[in-house]
Amino acid sequence: MTMWVFGYGSLLWNPGFAVAETRVARLSGYARSFCMRSIHHRGTEDEPGLVLALDAVRGASCQGMALAVAAGEEDRTLDYLRERELISSAYLEKNLTVELQNGPAVEAVTYVIDPHHGQYCGGMDLEEQAQIIAKAVGGRGPNTEYLFNTAQHLTDVGLHDPELDWLAARVRRLTA
Repeated sequence: MTMWVFGYGSLLWNPGFAVAETRVARLSGYARSFCMRSIHHRGTEDEPGLVLALDAVRGASCQGMALAVAAGEEDRTLDYLRERELISSAYLEKNLTVELQNGPAVEAVTYVIDPHHGQYCGGMDLEEQAQIIAKAVGGRGPNTEYLFNTAQHLTDVGLHDPELDWLAARVRRLTA
């Protein structure tokens, strides 16, 4: 049985594990947004950045990629993902059903935001997000890199996220 991981942010362009196959997929009931303060990877505790998370929203859906883990790499991949994604417990690990484009629905390991965690910041307006992303830097580099890579990768695979496109254009103007 194939282990799937749902990627909607940095897992799209930097999975960090052996991927056997990628498929466009849709997750219902969640919206992708910069609703998590990043105090490790793309910001610091003193100057938090923002990273994408999936926020439970009735009627919403998120298009991303289902990543099939290479056979025999399941345990190693899950250990790696938990170390990477659960660094501050702001994400919750869930097995959720995603619909593969032109294919069946599959269960995928998915990281969603805990709306009760101190790093949750849902509802922030786009201009405020842009101002934060333009300046923040963390252990994995500038917050701008995270935004630009994610927006570009979504475009490259034919997926469009108008909010990410707006943010990328605005942050480019702010940092020019």
